[in-house]
Amino acid sequence: MTALSAVVLCAGKGTRMKSKKAKVLHAILGKPLCAYPLKRALELGATSVVPVVGHQAESVEKEVRALFPQAPLTFALQREQRGTADAVRSAEEALKGFSGRVLILYGDVPLLRKETLASLLAAHDAAGGVLAMVTTVLEDPTGYGRVLREGGRVTRVVEQKDASPEQRAVKECNAGIYSVDAAFLWKALAEIKPNNAQGEYYLTDLVELAAKQGPVGTVVADATETAGVNDKVELAARAKVLQRRINDAHMRAGVTLHDPDTTFIEEDVVVGSDSEVGPGVSLTTGSVIGEGVVIGPGCVVSASTVADGSVLKPYSVLEEAKVGVRNVIGPFARLRPGTELAEDVHLGNFVETKKAQIGKGSKANHLTYLGDARIGAGCNIGAGTITCNYDGVNKSLTELGDGVFIGSDTQLVAPVQVGDGAYVGAGTTVTKNVPPGSLAVSRAPQVTKEGWVAAKKARRAAKGG
Repeated sequence: MTALSAVVLCAGKGTRMKSKKAKVLHAILGKPLCAYPLKRALELGATSVVPVVGHQAESVEKEVRALFPQAPLTFALQREQRGTADAVRSAEEALKGFSGRVLILYGDVPLLRKETLASLLAAHDAAGGVLAMVTTVLEDPTGYGRVLREGGRVTRVVEQKDASPEQRAVKECNAGIYSVDAAFLWKALAEIKPNNAQGEYYLTDLVELAAKQGPVGTVVADATETAGVNDKVELAARAKVLQRRINDAHMRAGVTLHDPDTTFIEEDVVVGSDSEVGPGVSLTTGSVIGEGVVIGPGCVVSASTVADGSVLKPYSVLEEAKVGVRNVIGPFARLRPGTELAEDVHLGNFVETKKAQIGKGSKANHLTYLGDARIGAGCNIGAGTITCNYDGVNKSLTELGDGVFIGSDTQLVAPVQVGDGAYVGAGTTVTKNVPPGSLAVSRAPQVTKEGWVAAKKARRAAKGG
């Protein structure tokens, strides 16, 4: 198998985005634009991937490295914006000594499929030349470089501004995506001159140089797949296509999406068959949803796992949480990072957890905060319970054993332990450990004054009130 590397052009400023942020860092379904072509190259087995950066180079490199911490990335800097050929040439040092094929991709083309690139590599093999390219056919090709052929063979690409009227009538367009033999690439780039209407080093000139050495392989792709992003309108349009593509794949795999148009599922999210996802749900990268899970409207699940048969009622938010089988969560619950729930746990409306481990069958159904807590199996936690885990300096642990009953409006002041089977009366502030099987109560004695209301009315009447 021929060795493969990739160059991904990420240097552009993106003036039409009207933003202080580099174009390739604008998000589409939770990831920056450039993440998608970078991932496609890695999926194909590229042993070295070179993002060419320029505008906001440090920010782009930082974000890309965070997204692909283990990937074989080497960044190259294009110091001046002198055209696409110059951008690719900036990667030469990073690929010094590499012998094989170089994929050339664009950081603002997020919809390109792995299958299309695999077909491009196959076309390169079949043609036997030094270069293969992706083309697309457009009814209105205005603005695109035209692919010129003689006897069916590609001879060159001519840009719109340099094309004759006859050439502008050609509808087959260059998508700018290439597979190129490395040895040819660096030699050819050195020969390219800025002899064109824009005075730039055109990468498209590679095609003519390659055609002189042998057949140029081609793959025709859908125009939507090869479309770039130049402004916020196009950003939203590409996101909509990607959203639909991902959602369709999940539905074909047995997932029910009640309203695909308002369901946002990022790439790499796993959803098991027979699960149901309601309108307005967002599932982000790192999330794994089991089989037979029901996710109600408006839920947000971020980098979390939800095991088989669980129910997320409407508008619940999960962040880096682990939900066991047959849990019932929400509505309006918030599970923050470090939450780990065993099976058959119930957390109800306006319950918040953070770094909380909750055992099998335990329940907290109303208006409760459980932070920095270890809670055993079969516990019942009443409405308004709070683990007071932060003293202004340190955070401390609250531990409940199995079968603990916590009455409503209880404050558990950490560090504190409540033993197996213990009861805590409603309205109690627990500041000391409660032994197993004990009852803890701390509240002011109730005072009842019979006839107090009538006496008050009498006093008011006497004063003429």
